Amino acid sequence: MKRSDINPLPKHFDTYINKTEDIELNEALKKSLANLKNLPVDKWIALGDQVYAPGKWTVKDILQHIIDAERIFSYRALRFARKDTTKLPGFEENDYAAVAEANHRSLTELMNELVTVRQSTVEMFAAFNDEVQQRMGSTTSAEISVAAIGFTIVGHEIHHLRILEERYYPLLS
Repeated sequence: MKRSDINPLPKHFDTYINKTEDIELNEALKKSLANLKNLPVDKWIALGDQVYAPGKWTVKDILQHIIDAERIFSYRALRFARKDTTKLPGFEENDYAAVAEANHRSLTELMNELVTVRQSTVEMFAAFNDEVQQRMGSTTSAEISVAAIGFTIVGHEIHHLRILEERYYPLLS
């Protein structure tokens, strides 16, 4: 399925979904995996633990958040793909970040984990045909299809990488 095939766009998640290209979901996931392997880690190393404003996350916090969110989104997609009708709870990202201890890890460790998680996500979604991708499920905030979750994963990463570019990279000047 393509992004434009998602109907309706789930509230809250539409922000992320709309950041993705209108291509097949599996292509979008594979492309995002390839992009992960070409990120400017040297800039992130130079940033260290800097933040652009008090209370904001470090680069390591952001990477850990992307990893945690992808695991949660993938779990939801699996449940809905298997026709689980249980309404799934949300998660509080700031609570997760506060206890994740991402800043005690190296950028290399975080990047390796992110690539591994994305590879797993790519493989899982590759097994979902169009009928499975159209299956719906419920979270506390939205009714959402399996495909919409896949595009959310890609768009969520795009969102946070843009924040790094727009708000963090100027700190290096």
